[in-house]
Amino acid sequence: MQIVVEFEAPHAISGGPLGTRRILHVRRGSFEGPALQGTVMPGGGDWVLMRRDGAAELDIRFTLKTAANEVVYLRSTGLFVASEAVSARIRRAEAVDRAEYYFRTSILFEADSARLARLNRMLYLGVGCRTATGMATDVFAIKGIGSIA
Repeated sequence: MQIVVEFEAPHAISGGPLGTRRILHVRRGSFEGPALQGTVMPGGGDWVLMRRDGAAELDIRFTLKTAANEVVYLRSTGLFVASEAVSARIRRAEAVDRAEYYFRTSILFEADSARLARLNRMLYLGVGCRTATGMATDVFAIKGIGSIA
């Protein structure tokens, strides 16, 4: 599936012990895949740590609501790495090809619906793309060997 999110303006905590923290709350979003569609509910977000080495550590937490009215919690960690020039272009809302930066996440879901129980038993990989107002992430299941999943 693909998840597309628009964020509110970021809040920054500069000069913290680990670097600068940027907090981005979800304004709105949606997700769509072959068997799952719906909205990303406001209130979640990304708690980004801008590390001293230039990489950004991502701590993403979203609440998804499916078209069938099921609620799913998404928790994700990852890295965003880009040159300062590329980051500046993204902040200016220029179109930047995702090949010019690194944006990868590992994703876990929590669902209580019997229909969505499979989400609870696999690790997912996100390949992200920054947009002018947020992000779009393509989500892929990392399937196991054999019949465990």
